[in-house]
Amino acid sequence: MVKPLQLATHCLEQGRSDDAYALLQQAAAAGDTDALMQLAVWHLSGTIFARDLPAARHLLGRAAALGHADAALIEIALTANGSGGTADWKTAAQLLDRAARKDPLAAEYLELLRKMDLDEDGAPRELPQSAPLHPKPRIEHFARFCTPEECVHIASLTANFLQPASVFDPRSGKMIAHPIRSSDNAVVGPTQESLVVQAINRRIAAATGTATEQGEPLTVLRYAPGQQYRPHLDTLPSPVSNQRIRTAILYLNANFTGGETEFPLLGIKVAPGAGDLLVFDNVDAQGAPEPLSRHAGLPVISGTKWIATRWIRARPTSAWELSDEARAAAPAG
Repeated sequence: MVKPLQLATHCLEQGRSDDAYALLQQAAAAGDTDALMQLAVWHLSGTIFARDLPAARHLLGRAAALGHADAALIEIALTANGSGGTADWKTAAQLLDRAARKDPLAAEYLELLRKMDLDEDGAPRELPQSAPLHPKPRIEHFARFCTPEECVHIASLTANFLQPASVFDPRSGKMIAHPIRSSDNAVVGPTQESLVVQAINRRIAAATGTATEQGEPLTVLRYAPGQQYRPHLDTLPSPVSNQRIRTAILYLNANFTGGETEFPLLGIKVAPGAGDLLVFDNVDAQGAPEPLSRHAGLPVISGTKWIATRWIRARPTSAWELSDEARAAAPAG
């Protein structure tokens, strides 16, 4: 017997998206968890039908209640980060506790979350002491900002999605190799933001003196021997209405050589330590790009370097809008 999801996929291949949607709606009404999950994915992606985050949340909740483990984890992430509704950490934590009773992965996430010293809204009760490296632009270093387990958790979320760094070339209309960054990267999008990741994002916000909502999604970068990020500024090209004012770099491991973060105009070089956080300003007091913040990730000599970067904007930003902007810039086909 052909499953509804297979039939719907066949309809899509024939360009019959309305028929595909109707098939899955019927199956979902009958309690088909795969149909519920696929409808939720369609509403989240906005590629086949218009994005509808509240509808996606509703579908995920129904699928999770019927035992779909992946739907439960995504519902938890969206509940905490406020996609499709009001951000609600307490409810998200309750959902994780419920999911952990049946899903080993959710249980693993819950165990790690319980080791974090958080208040009732997922914010850190205390921060590690920072060491100032430069006053203007401000550069600070936080030793052991994250535990080894937290670092592994972040890396594991993106390990299967890493792609060579690339940019859109308007002259050719194609994605080309990034001209200054020779690494693999992946973004921890809103559906992947476990409560552990969101607690770390709240910790980064506290360390940078900003609101969590100002941060772009974590971007995980992996550098093999010889790979590097040549000197650059993290600010966005002008004109831009919501500039990247600050950068936070979390070093996820230290079992490699080379790969230091260097500020060549300031004579500062930071050796990565596992779990350490480096924070620096990208703009001056007037909000203009700060030339002295020019920095580089020096070539890795041996081993593999893993970092997670969070670029922080002047005002709140939306991961969903950023995703749409990136999609619009990508070539068709």
